[in-house]
Amino acid sequence: MGNWINKEPPPPMVLVPPLFDFPPLAARTRMLESSYNVLFGKLAMKCLFEDYFEEARQFSTRIMLKPIDDPHVDLVATISGPLDHKPEEKIIGNALFRWQSDIDDPHTFMDLLVSNCDRILQLRSSAYYSKYGVGAFGIFPLLMKKRVSSDDYGVLGLRYGSANLSFGATIVPFPLKDEFPKSAWFISKMGRLTAGIQYEPHYGSKDGAMYKNLMNWSCAIGYGVGSGSPLSPSFNFGLELAKSSQVKNPFEEDEIVGITNYIDFGFELRTRVDDANTSNNIPESTFQVAASWQANKNFLLKGKVGPLSSSLSLAFKSWWKPSFTFNISATRDHIVGKSGFGFGIRAENLREASYQRADPNFVMLTPNKEHQAEGIVWKIGKRPLLESDVNSENFDGLPKEMRPYEKIL
Repeated sequence: MGNWINKEPPPPMVLVPPLFDFPPLAARTRMLESSYNVLFGKLAMKCLFEDYFEEARQFSTRIMLKPIDDPHVDLVATISGPLDHKPEEKIIGNALFRWQSDIDDPHTFMDLLVSNCDRILQLRSSAYYSKYGVGAFGIFPLLMKKRVSSDDYGVLGLRYGSANLSFGATIVPFPLKDEFPKSAWFISKMGRLTAGIQYEPHYGSKDGAMYKNLMNWSCAIGYGVGSGSPLSPSFNFGLELAKSSQVKNPFEEDEIVGITNYIDFGFELRTRVDDANTSNNIPESTFQVAASWQANKNFLLKGKVGPLSSSLSLAFKSWWKPSFTFNISATRDHIVGKSGFGFGIRAENLREASYQRADPNFVMLTPNKEHQAEGIVWKIGKRPLLESDVNSENFDGLPKEMRPYEKIL
């Protein structure tokens, strides 16, 4: 009883909320992609410009569940369609079942997709051996309503990756003439500078040598400052020449003396470099600016502005098990002069949040007092990441999908 009365009050702390969606779901399947399609800030740009921006007059729902008894498997189900459903419009439903042999190795897995769209049943598999830096992957449509192109018969791929180098190629089992390989990429990293090139034969040439057609080649260069940790500010610049391009917290306890906010900002410019004839409805160039602000663990505000359209999105997340997220977005089409709303609902327990707290200097001087924060969930899972950890590049507390492995570019 005396210990309870004389209990030392909790030390002052700075709240570091968990990120809304970290790591991005796309990171789970990055070994099924060309490294060219993931690097150069493309993953971060996709999250900023696309996530939680629903199309006008559209809805989407997503459920992501992992059984407690078997963490090797999980299920992701999605349903999307128009709000004002008409007989000629279709509601799209997908279900993805994934099996992962090692829960600490997200790069070796197998999943099965069932859909009511064209690819009714599809199998995907990936195996990557980080010790040797080699991997293989495949995408196989098992049931389809109609097989038109060579892609409809599947894709096989091989890759090699190290700390500063990545190259690989994909092929189709039944390639058409001059369609070998389906794609190939080569990327090299020198310090903070990353450069890469990718070949995808989509355009023919008079002599049949598709590799001579510059429209089948893409190249990019990127410069990045900052670590792989979301708690450390970073700066990324990317320039790509792409083939066929189109253009203080009042809700916290008294001992919380501050809160970390997450702010993301991005600018994207797309323009044509050739004089090909285009439709009047397709602009020669366009740009868009986007920004997001996560005020705390529950609220996220995003917006993007461009000459074609502008959108604003607000998302609310509850950190129950499973967690629930609701978002609503408004879109203004500047071309036709109309506005529309969309909304989405998500439920998941795939990604575990790390609810982190530290003292005002981000250095935990008395880690043995962690339990003294009365009525507060100090953390979930591993020990919190502090600024000292970030500066020393100690990323053991980061999710395995996005941890900056030394052997993978």
